[in-house]
Amino acid sequence: MPFLSGCKLMYIPIAERIRPTKISEVSGQKHILGPGKILRNLIESKRLVNMIFYGPPGTGKTTVAKIAAKNSQMSFKSLNCTSLSVADIKDAISSSGDIFYPNGILLYLDEIQYLNKKQQQVLLESMENGDIKIIASTTENPYFSIYNAILSRCVVFEFKSVSPEEIETALKRALHLYNEESGEINEKIECPDEVIKEISKITGGDIRKAINFLDACILASNSQNSKRRLTKEMIKSLTGNFGLNYEKNGETHYNLLSAFQKSMRGSDCDAAIYYLAMLLEFGDLISICRRLMVCACEDVGLAYPQIIPIIKSAVDIANQVGMPEARIPLADAVILVCLSPKSNSAYNAINKAQNDIKSGKIFEVPRHLQNVHCDGAEGVQVNFEKYLYPHDFPNHWIKENYLPESMKNTVYYEPDFNKNEQAFKEYWRKIKNEKL
Repeated sequence: MPFLSGCKLMYIPIAERIRPTKISEVSGQKHILGPGKILRNLIESKRLVNMIFYGPPGTGKTTVAKIAAKNSQMSFKSLNCTSLSVADIKDAISSSGDIFYPNGILLYLDEIQYLNKKQQQVLLESMENGDIKIIASTTENPYFSIYNAILSRCVVFEFKSVSPEEIETALKRALHLYNEESGEINEKIECPDEVIKEISKITGGDIRKAINFLDACILASNSQNSKRRLTKEMIKSLTGNFGLNYEKNGETHYNLLSAFQKSMRGSDCDAAIYYLAMLLEFGDLISICRRLMVCACEDVGLAYPQIIPIIKSAVDIANQVGMPEARIPLADAVILVCLSPKSNSAYNAINKAQNDIKSGKIFEVPRHLQNVHCDGAEGVQVNFEKYLYPHDFPNHWIKENYLPESMKNTVYYEPDFNKNEQAFKEYWRKIKNEKL
């Protein structure tokens, strides 16, 4: 509801005005906030520990931190780490002994992944001696983005995207508050259930985004006969890519790419095309093309080796024609990868060989394979085995040992059970006169 501050009219967003003040009012997060769940028990015990909340935006991290501070009767102090200095952190810590904060300070550090190592180290001593309690929030996986020294002193809780059904409940609560407030000026907000459902679906599990979107729709609507009516047409005209949460090089970026590649590996055309469409909406052609080529080599591989130049050609076409037409060769490529037989035999072979090298199995190249140009030259006496040129022998093959003597008979490549590799296996069995 608008309020007057000095001579300026300030508008408090509806998302802030209906922010829950009790655990029972929080939408979603039943896995950690439901009756008997660990985070709920911690908050209700009024004896807090240092915690890290991580998960997508708009899932209740700040709200739960404020409720935790209120329940423990601690003073809530929030700092945004995107623009924080070491001095800011020290000032916040030093105020913990102030008479104005008799029950101590709960320091809420929003987006803690932006703190560098030195800034995070400043927190450690106070976390150790209990001068302050810390709740840090992050949209990134803390095990990748936060230093171990901080992690080891905190309990980590994952916040998940809020379901459309739970967002609907919050939207109806916001609408009810709107109508209560607008009753003072005899103006009613009409928002059919179908509009509530539409907003809850398009906002990507972000409850704050959903409420702010409702707020914007109401403010943008026309008042007729003391009524403001929201329609699905209005929602569609304002939507765009409103429901997409994406930060390049952020966790959502890598989660999408992971799902994209795993869907192709799992031969699920529909899922792979879905993730392709989402990545295309973000304009991430480079990552799409890279994952496609990797998948063709790693997951299809020798089961259908012809796919490698085909995928490379599709990627080249996509980059040459650009968007929006690039989606067509990329869709062709994705579905081809999904439908192709799979083999990771080459991937496994190179991994085994690299592991042997890293473990110290490094030996001299056999003498007959070394690049010694005088071997066998006229007038030069040699007392060692000469290199045998395979093309001088029937079927272009001669039995020879190419591995270092200490590695003799080591097997890295094991043919998979697909038509292509089994055909190769049978061909070489006959050439080498191997018995079944």
